[in-house]
Amino acid sequence: MKAVLYVSHGSRVEKTRKEAISFIHSVQKNIDVPLCGYCFLELATPTVDEAVTHLVEKGATEIAVVPMLLLGAGHYYEDIPDELEEVKKKHPYIHFQYGEPIGVQDRITEILHQRVKEIVDGKSENINVLLVGRGSRHPTTQKAIKNIGEALELRLCGPVVDVCFLAACAPTFEEGLQLSDQRDSEATIVVPYLWFTGILFQSMKKKVNLLKNDREIYLTEYLGHHPAIIRALTDRVQEALQKFELHSPEKTGIHP
Repeated sequence: MKAVLYVSHGSRVEKTRKEAISFIHSVQKNIDVPLCGYCFLELATPTVDEAVTHLVEKGATEIAVVPMLLLGAGHYYEDIPDELEEVKKKHPYIHFQYGEPIGVQDRITEILHQRVKEIVDGKSENINVLLVGRGSRHPTTQKAIKNIGEALELRLCGPVVDVCFLAACAPTFEEGLQLSDQRDSEATIVVPYLWFTGILFQSMKKKVNLLKNDREIYLTEYLGHHPAIIRALTDRVQEALQKFELHSPEKTGIHP
């Protein structure tokens, strides 16, 4: 029996966990698979091991593991695969397929465009934009955020889009804010490239609120439950499930 396991990052903030679970339910409505589960890499339960064990007890024999990650970085390339290797030792007869992160997509950049327009509507068009990524030591993550920033700048047709990061790489969020303040514009729009709320978003909100006394600065909403990202994750789930067909004995000619 096929199953889908959604692997989310995890957070100490209960609202973050609830948002992730609610999002999973929205996606699973589009997936024709009898079993699904969710787990968190850290700071919340169930763990990967607990979620896989639960699915196996329910009768799962093939599990599509879908990372709820915007971009590929340490969690995608190292942490989740390491967890799966340990799980496979406990369940050697279960077949796993590992899905892809959301990645750089035009439809996700369009969400950011909409978020900026929600703030700008009725205000001056003389703005600059600061796109804020989570950050990672993995070089592909930094490149991806810069590419997204360039694509967003093209969509906005005028405002400059600077890029910064919340951790692990430069420029930092504070450095990004300083650069934005030096721009010849009337307002700064800060755009978090984050899926859900959490400690990082809350800290950004606090910082922006403090700066509002001295300058025109606004923080957009995170990506959240936008229909475009629901479709994006739905596609990733379906792609992972299709791998079972591509790697089946009938397709490959390999038989047990």
